Amino acid sequence: MAYTPAHLEALEAALAKGEKRVSFGDKTVEYRSIEELQAAIRAVKRDLHEQAVATGLWPGAPRQIRITTSKGF
Repeated sequence: MAYTPAHLEALEAALAKGEKRVSFGDKTVEYRSIEELQAAIRAVKRDLHEQAVATGLWPGAPRQIRITTSKGF
């Protein structure tokens, strides 16, 4: 499943409120413990990071542009 930043915001908001039930649109998930909710947050963050790397939104190696001239430009 491809997660969105909205999923992450909903999970973090539930954690901040101390709730174990999270709603994503028309679906509701109830976690057994806060630790399980925190594990879900880590999984969503990891997936969002992997999506960003795959699409090129997360920078890999720094890009460099080198210009060399021989006529005094």
